[in-house]
Amino acid sequence: MTLPSGLAAALEKLLGAPPRQVQLVSGGDISQAARVEAAGGTFLVKWHAHPPRPAPGWPGMFEAEARGLQLLASAKTVRVPAVLGFGEPAGNSPAFIAMEWIERGTDSQRAAAALGKGLAALHHRTTAVYGLDHHNYCGATPQDNTQCESWVEFYGERRLGFQLALAARRGLMPTARRGRLERVIAGLDRWIDESACQPSLLHGDLWGGNWLAGADGEPALIDPAVYFGDREAELAMCRLFGGFPPDFYRAYDHAWPPAPGRDGRIQLYQLYHVLNHLNLFGESYGGHVDAILRRYAG
Repeated sequence: MTLPSGLAAALEKLLGAPPRQVQLVSGGDISQAARVEAAGGTFLVKWHAHPPRPAPGWPGMFEAEARGLQLLASAKTVRVPAVLGFGEPAGNSPAFIAMEWIERGTDSQRAAAALGKGLAALHHRTTAVYGLDHHNYCGATPQDNTQCESWVEFYGERRLGFQLALAARRGLMPTARRGRLERVIAGLDRWIDESACQPSLLHGDLWGGNWLAGADGEPALIDPAVYFGDREAELAMCRLFGGFPPDFYRAYDHAWPPAPGRDGRIQLYQLYHVLNHLNLFGESYGGHVDAILRRYAG
């Protein structure tokens, strides 16, 4: 395939050489992506001709992705692809991000165990407040990271409350659903012991498609939605759609044993991502949302 002409020119400027060989690969639900060979090596390039317009003060999607990858890389716990650069739409060039290409391997069991150990180490990178110094995106959905000293307040307002407001604007929050969700938000401290929580660095959107086993057998994280939050929120997302073998959980829990009552909070933390899927994909996720809400709000 050939890249859009404006993108090819932008990449030549970034890489210092024109792209030579281009192979289309999966870019997920949002972007197009390609494996690009150039004089300096092999790279992954993602682009979007018409990315969502960011709200005032919010970074573009690829800028947010680049900053998230760089923050994860700074922890030096789990490999992430090195970012070469990104660009916003300009002339006939779409928005894009270019990064290191990581060749996939086949030893997923060993990589999963290493990921569990590495993720626990990542979560030991903490800070004083929940959130982040900039907003970003969870999938295509804006993610409000306004910082807060209380995890219960942050999760209630910046995660569940934000999704509630978004769903209400889209006609996805009927009266009974809204009432239950508001009761869950108001009663979060019934299930979450604030004193047992700490602001850990999270990948933020860690489902099975957002990690890979490299050809060297080592794991790598991709497509982050980073912020500092309680580590249980990360592990709950890992369990939501599968994609993590038992060795992953064993290695994580060996490195950092679970807090009492963790299993009872899994669906509470999955609720954020199920609400996000409701907003992204519509009422097909409504039944899942309602089942979680009935568990916690009756």
